[in-house]
Amino acid sequence: MKLIIVSGRSGSGKSTALHVLEDLGYYCIDNLPIGLLFPLTQEATEHATPGRLSKMAVSIDARNLSGELSNFEDIYRQLKSTALQVEIIFLDADEQSLLQRFHATRRKHPLSDDKTSLREAIHNEKNLLEPLSKLADLYIDTTGTSIYELRDMVKQRVVGRKDQELALLIQSFGFKHGVPLDSDYVFDVRCLPNPYWDHSLRNYTGLDQPVIDFLEQEPASRKMVDDLIGFLENWLPAFADSNRSYMTISIGCTGGQHRSVFVSEQLCQHFRRRYGNVQVRHSELPHLQLPDNN
Repeated sequence: MKLIIVSGRSGSGKSTALHVLEDLGYYCIDNLPIGLLFPLTQEATEHATPGRLSKMAVSIDARNLSGELSNFEDIYRQLKSTALQVEIIFLDADEQSLLQRFHATRRKHPLSDDKTSLREAIHNEKNLLEPLSKLADLYIDTTGTSIYELRDMVKQRVVGRKDQELALLIQSFGFKHGVPLDSDYVFDVRCLPNPYWDHSLRNYTGLDQPVIDFLEQEPASRKMVDDLIGFLENWLPAFADSNRSYMTISIGCTGGQHRSVFVSEQLCQHFRRRYGNVQVRHSELPHLQLPDNN
């Protein structure tokens, strides 16, 4: 039996992730009290029709009692001690994005009241959910991510992953926009020659052949890619051997348009030959979706 626990701050996309899992055959429960988590899995394992509840997903958020949230780690250890396969997906976004989403929808935050402002509620929620966030197998930063992009990400990273397989996401970003919160590794490629300063290349991206040709002819670019491949080839198996399910590798340059995109694509092409679930995402090219894994 497989259990996916979906958690995160209100407005980060938990409902969207849960709906995706439901559409893909998971038996889903929203806002499950933590105290019922272990009894639910016992009941499903012992008495359910074989196969009917083999895949379950539950949403746990700040609507739980604070005392139950603080005891989550103990319940999680109980679950891990069984034959149950458990994964925690934690979604989050930066504070400004969460504020904008609540203002846009005009929904009430579950922790806000006549004495607690929306901003204070969002901050308090982060502290309450720390016991879940620190145990997460997959952390997804939905800042600047559309509903459709989030749906694709859940489908491809979570559902598209075979059991016990390490799923990789390689993403480019621009340092001037901030480092992605969901990064496991962050590599800085701003030392490479910058195509931006060549006016004939400025309007291209690292996906376009003129920029690719420019960077491929630079020895530093090839050495950077080779060194990153060597480092990751050495250490990714160690994470897989320690039962790590997901890794997010972030490659940054100044604007996230040229060098980081090129290097991310090079890494993706290499590691798709070694791992079954490798995705590439370009944070500063929002019109681009996560591609199919083929």
